[in-house]
Parts: sequence; structure tokens; C-alpha cells
Amino acid sequence: MSTHFFADTAVLLGRSMRHIIRSVDTIITTAITPIALMLLFVYVFGGAIKTGTDNYVNYLLPGIMLIAIASGIAYTAVRLFYDMQSGIFERFQSMPIARSSVLWAHVLTSLVANGISVLIIVLVALLMGFRTSASPLAWLAVAGILTLFTLALTWIAVIAGLSAKSVDGAGGFSYPLIFLPFISSAFVPTATMPGPVRAFAESQPVTSIVNTIQNLFAQRPVGSDIWTALAWCLGILVLAYVFAMAAYRRKIS
Repeated sequence: MSTHFFADTAVLLGRSMRHIIRSVDTIITTAITPIALMLLFVYVFGGAIKTGTDNYVNYLLPGIMLIAIASGIAYTAVRLFYDMQSGIFERFQSMPIARSSVLWAHVLTSLVANGISVLIIVLVALLMGFRTSASPLAWLAVAGILTLFTLALTWIAVIAGLSAKSVDGAGGFSYPLIFLPFISSAFVPTATMPGPVRAFAESQPVTSIVNTIQNLFAQRPVGSDIWTALAWCLGILVLAYVFAMAAYRRKIS
């Protein structure tokens, strides 16, 4: 790693953030669909869904935040794909900068952009009646889990951006990730699902993450769910990072 890694990453992060600022509609677009889903499920289906909570939006919010993140990372893959196609990577290679800083700038931009989207969604949820007695420490834990989740999915997006042959391919990988929360405890308790569906829902990463955030918001014991959630996030993050860096080395070699 270059001794100028952090300075190089900061400069490239500034470049990526300027692109975000010039097209704020990407953040708004990322937030609109999850907010529409939240409105639909709370005000149309919420009365018919039994979750054991007084306010369905309290139950629903964690899953909606994960859907927003899964949607937002598609833009990272698309921005990276355009950088690859425009030839800017070749220009970066001719400069005395840390090679990995090019990718880290995109990853950190994703972290900031998705953080803003999640904040917008939380504010809308508050207007819809979301209430929590979570302590500052619990909020910090929620932020940490969402950060790890965002980083893990963003490095998957980096792989897609580096490997895609078209812009549609770069962003299209995110669709399965967006729909994964629908087969989890994000919208209804897994106990209400048929056997095979329940088995899948309880074994995939979103359920443990959703359960952890729900318990943190409700100040209930998180149990083993938090360790399962952390194991999933860290495991995906490490594997995605390794494969992304390998794909990047092939691109620049």
C-alpha cells in the first residue's frame, strides 16, 4: 500500500462525491422506492399483517433500510463501469497514486450516499409514526451493522462494475439482493411461512440482520442474531473484497 493511500483516496473520494452532488437525483431515486414500499405496506397491508407490534412501521423499518442499501449499491457498479469505459482508469495508472485508492473512493462514496438515503427513510418513518426507545449505544450498533452491510454489498458491486460488459449488466446484479428481504423476517415473522420457505428465510443473512435491528430498536435482547449478522456481513465483506481486488489486478495488469 502506498504511503499516500489515505491522501489519494481522499482526493478521489472528493471527485466521486462531486459527481453525487451534481446528480442528487440518484440518492432521491434510491430512497423513493423503499419509501413507496413502506407507505404501501404500512397503510394498505399493515392492518392485515400480524407481527406482534403495536405499530407495523416499527417492525418494517429495518427491512426497508436494507432494501434501500441493496438498491443504492447498483449506482456504485454503474459509476465504476463508466469509469472503466471512459479510460479514466488508464490515466490513474499513469499517476503516482495508490492503485487500491481508486476502488476505495467508490466504496466510500457508496457508504456516504447510502447513509444519506437511509437517513431520509428514517425521517419519513418518524413522520409515519415510527418510535423507538433505543439508547444511543443501540443506535450506534444499528449504524455499525448497516455500515458493514453496505460495505459488504458495495464490494460485490465493485466486482460487478469491473466485470460487466454493459451498463445494464453492471446494475442488474442488484435485483436479487433487493428482493432477498422479501423472503426474510423483514415483512412478516418467519413462523408464518411454509416449511421450505421458512427454512430458507431463517438461513439467509437478511433475517439475522433484520432481527438484530428490530431488537435493538425495541430494546430487547439481541441473542445470537447479532453474532450471526456480524458473521454474515464480515464473511461477505472479506470474500467480496478479495475477489474485487483480484478482478481489479487483472484489469490493470
